[in-house]
Amino acid sequence: MNEWPLLSIITFLPLVGVVFILMIRGDEEIVTRNARNVALLTAGATFVMSLFLWFGFENGTAEFQFAEQNDWLPGTGISYHMGVDGLSVLFVLLSTFLTPICILASWESIKTRVKEYMIAFLILETMMVGMFCALDFVLFYVFFEGVLVPMFILIGVWGGSRRVYAAFKFFLYTLAGSVLMLVALLAMFMDAGTTDIPALLAHHFAPGLQMWLFLAMLASFAVKVPMWPVHTWLPDAHVEAPTAGSVILAGVLLKMGAYGFVRFSVPMLPQAAAEFTPLIYGLSVVAVIYTSLVALVQEDMKKLIAYSSVAHMGFVTIGIFTMTTQGVTGALYQMLSHGIVAGALFLCVGVVYDRLHTREIARYGGLLHRMPKYALVFMLFMMASVGLPGTSGFVGELLVILGAFQVNTPVAALMSTGLVLGACYMLYLYRRIIFGKLEKEDLKALPDMSGREVLMFAPLVVVVLWMGIYPMPFLDMMSASVDNLIANFETARAAAETAPALLALN
Repeated sequence: MNEWPLLSIITFLPLVGVVFILMIRGDEEIVTRNARNVALLTAGATFVMSLFLWFGFENGTAEFQFAEQNDWLPGTGISYHMGVDGLSVLFVLLSTFLTPICILASWESIKTRVKEYMIAFLILETMMVGMFCALDFVLFYVFFEGVLVPMFILIGVWGGSRRVYAAFKFFLYTLAGSVLMLVALLAMFMDAGTTDIPALLAHHFAPGLQMWLFLAMLASFAVKVPMWPVHTWLPDAHVEAPTAGSVILAGVLLKMGAYGFVRFSVPMLPQAAAEFTPLIYGLSVVAVIYTSLVALVQEDMKKLIAYSSVAHMGFVTIGIFTMTTQGVTGALYQMLSHGIVAGALFLCVGVVYDRLHTREIARYGGLLHRMPKYALVFMLFMMASVGLPGTSGFVGELLVILGAFQVNTPVAALMSTGLVLGACYMLYLYRRIIFGKLEKEDLKALPDMSGREVLMFAPLVVVVLWMGIYPMPFLDMMSASVDNLIANFETARAAAETAPALLALN
């Protein structure tokens, strides 16, 4: 398989499905049915192909694997360069894993313009996978920005009553930050003479330039995470997006910003990263505590989970900038766990929304009596969200806290309050929806989960328990790349600190 252009196949296979969907003809019922089938088959095939990355990945090396490189823009130093390492391979798998589940979740809830919806989703998958595989900064930027277009369409066309407002807010926030990243990209190209990511990782940027480059990238990645105070687009986007849009937004798109930090900001700009670490800590602690408190008072289920996502991503950014083995590993693991758990929680909201067409928490209560299977699944993901041992959420949060206590005890202590607040708002949500008396007449007729919904949740349940009970396969894939990241960071820091002393001696 290593002789195949595996990453290109995984990246662009969804576009083959797009071509087939475009060729579908017939009446509306035939077009709708075939579009769904082709999209699910294509997404499933893409996931199967991505499993070759899992089985073929070599642990113990930080080198980029499954690499492909071809001329793209001759004479510019810009090439089509793809590859994955321990920092990116699991996020490719996350993207291909969630996409067929999202299509399955949209099977009955999306009833209008189904053909266009499936096309948008498959294009979105190509952009997500390509972004995590890209080893040329320009190629990365194309995929990074390309994600905006299908997600903008998904929110703006198939979203709720305020979908146009939410779509434009999402687009403008993320585009504004990305323009500054483009400026940083151009500055790095002028300084290093290349946009090849491995070459940029080996290049030493001047300390003064590093500061400006870091700020420009921070503007882009912070919006994508999102970090406080540039997080306000997220609740609106989640509330108005269709269920599957919220799943992919929380599951993959929020990880793009954090991935940018570990791929670019920290390894390429180590001195600036060290200088701005207190700022990152401050913004992240505020995000953890403030958005957890905001989540406590929400009356809309989607908004509550959206604010919880900001809090959980605060853990991720703190973990990355601890620059300890436990902290960075925990941050990456938490990104994976949050992608699965937050996506599953939005699917849980979608199950009851499809039946009652409201996300207002007060409209529910006592669902345990009518929907026991749903109550059980919801409980598992709720417990994973608050970090119950034996679930995926526990491993990442524990490692991040251990890493934070090594370098900054006050930050670790403040961050830990988010665990308590998280338990408060998630348990409060669960109690109000699932427990209590079944008094409302319309709730008494609600059916439990269908076979399609059970099939949709089953792989998510398996992965959450697998990651919580036996995390080593995931940690082993990350370890070499994390160790290499930290070693290079420390070497660059040490060299920068000794350089002024050497100049003074001379």
